[in-house]
Amino acid sequence: MTVSRAEVLALAAELVANDHLRRHMLATEAIMRALAPRLGGDPDEWAVAGLGHDLDIEQTEDDFSRHGRIAADLLKERHAGEAVVHAIAAHNPMTGVVADDTMSIALIAADQLSGLITAAALVRPDKSLLGVAPKSVRKRFKETAFARGVERESILRCEELGLPLDEFIGIGVAAMQAAAADLGLA
Repeated sequence: MTVSRAEVLALAAELVANDHLRRHMLATEAIMRALAPRLGGDPDEWAVAGLGHDLDIEQTEDDFSRHGRIAADLLKERHAGEAVVHAIAAHNPMTGVVADDTMSIALIAADQLSGLITAAALVRPDKSLLGVAPKSVRKRFKETAFARGVERESILRCEELGLPLDEFIGIGVAAMQAAAADLGLA
């Protein structure tokens, strides 16, 4: 038995007070679920990694080197698969856990891509994902002054998985558009 999405959502409601962070976790979940079939993974397992990756973010804001480890341990206690636990610990390089497998690299890239896509939606007059085109996200990717906190190098890790940047952005935009209502960006 593995941890369910419902269990991770309950943990998020309990541990993450900030609505924007919870929406970011949902956005990363959506991208990871959409990436899984393209990269040979289990969509439910990958979605749990995306949803659970920031469970400890508020707990660790004073010691970011612990971010990822606590969330990984929480999900391990709830019988998350070893790949999920590893990906969550590895998504923060400060933990010292190396992102050396497909799910871990995908989580690092999806985590940052969700921020770029969200920023692209928020600058639109309607603040909606529904009109965001992958081409406009690609253009924003090149603008280093736009969404400065987004690590472009992390997004480019998609190429290590044989996934061209434009395809990755397209998958991410479509996934987040499908979840737009839950993300508050419909």
